[in-house]
Amino acid sequence: MKTKKETAHLDKSEVIQEMPLVCSNELLACEFFESKIWQGTPHCPHCQSEKVYKMVDAKTGQRNKRFLWRCHDCKKQFTVRINTVLEESRIPFRHWAYAFWRAVTSKKGVSALEIKRQCQISYPAALFLMHRIRFALTPGDGPKFKGTVECDETYVGGKPRPYNLDVTKARRHKKAAIFAIVRRNGPIRRTVVANVSARILKQAIYECVDTRSRIVTDEFSAYAGLKSRFHGGHEVVCHSKKEYVRGDVHTNTVESSFAILKRGINGIFHAVSKKHLHRYVGEFDFRWNTRRLNDGQRTTAAIRSAKGKRLDYKTLVDQAA
Repeated sequence: MKTKKETAHLDKSEVIQEMPLVCSNELLACEFFESKIWQGTPHCPHCQSEKVYKMVDAKTGQRNKRFLWRCHDCKKQFTVRINTVLEESRIPFRHWAYAFWRAVTSKKGVSALEIKRQCQISYPAALFLMHRIRFALTPGDGPKFKGTVECDETYVGGKPRPYNLDVTKARRHKKAAIFAIVRRNGPIRRTVVANVSARILKQAIYECVDTRSRIVTDEFSAYAGLKSRFHGGHEVVCHSKKEYVRGDVHTNTVESSFAILKRGINGIFHAVSKKHLHRYVGEFDFRWNTRRLNDGQRTTAAIRSAKGKRLDYKTLVDQAA
């Protein structure tokens, strides 16, 4: 008969159990990234050959400080950083591991200031690190949603100024609009949009949702005419008349996702510029889409999502959303 302590230990993910050591030892951190990204099959990122070997000191048998590998076929040297968001980063592996771990196991995210304090690196380095992680976490397009799909829009930003402006005009000029599409008991896709016109919202729905699906929205006029496009129909809840649920017709799922997003921005990040908002939204989408995984599985998925992606500093600074 196992004690409660032993049972609790077994319930913990193996990945999470090893994270404290990984985040404090550079060699273990490097090997951790190699095991998660290469998944047991090291290969050359230049020619994709699997005929590779670790470069070690001939006398001591220890790996060099850069943790280099070499390919037998193309003769090039490489590390696990190549062809990932870690490429050309001088930040140690152990700090990357800690940042990935905190970003996906904290429900509302982690601030760059927190990473700065815990890892003892500069704030610009921590901010750039977190932006690269958000870029890695942002999900791709994927297949179109089927079944019951909820759609809604929201605004993110500070209070409208000046206060005597019409609320609609203030939102349009001062706040960023986010449009979300979520499949019941499934994934979510949110997009930062220029405005909430019928053309933009409908185009996003047509690109994301299968025509056999059923659409559920509120009474916003931009959604008018969807019924003819989707075989499952278009159900509407009239919030202006205090109607929020009618049987299984509601937008509570998508609205709850907005609640987590806004609490994260207000409570953790405090302020997010429109230029970078889409990366924060992608980070929240990743956590929503992996909510049924345990923390270890989510951390592994996050690190594997870094493969094949690259965000350099010039792109981060120059490009607008």
